[in-house]
Amino acid sequence: MATENAAVVGVRSAEEVFAALEGLDARDRPFTEYERGLLEAYRWAVGARTAAPVTAAPTAGPWGPCRAQMLAECQAAAVAIRTGGDGTETAGVADAERVLGLYTALAWLCGHHDDRP
Repeated sequence: MATENAAVVGVRSAEEVFAALEGLDARDRPFTEYERGLLEAYRWAVGARTAAPVTAAPTAGPWGPCRAQMLAECQAAAVAIRTGGDGTETAGVADAERVLGLYTALAWLCGHHDDRP
């Protein structure tokens, strides 16, 4: 967990999130769709992307999403998993894997589990 003066991303310290990004970056290419989902979530969480990865909503905060927006994106990813990605029958396995990566990363960022994906 983060200290009072440290930057916080969701419930994680910025250091933890950047370590997660570095860990993914060190993996062999090409990335799996699951890994792409993780990357999208982490990059959005630290403010490197302006649109939310699931809903495409504009980022609420000036340096990245606020915790409430992260929780909403996590919920949106959970719904997308249950409904087949984009809610249509044409959503493929790749999209389902990407959404699972998004959900897993967002759930970790929001504190739903302690094990970093």
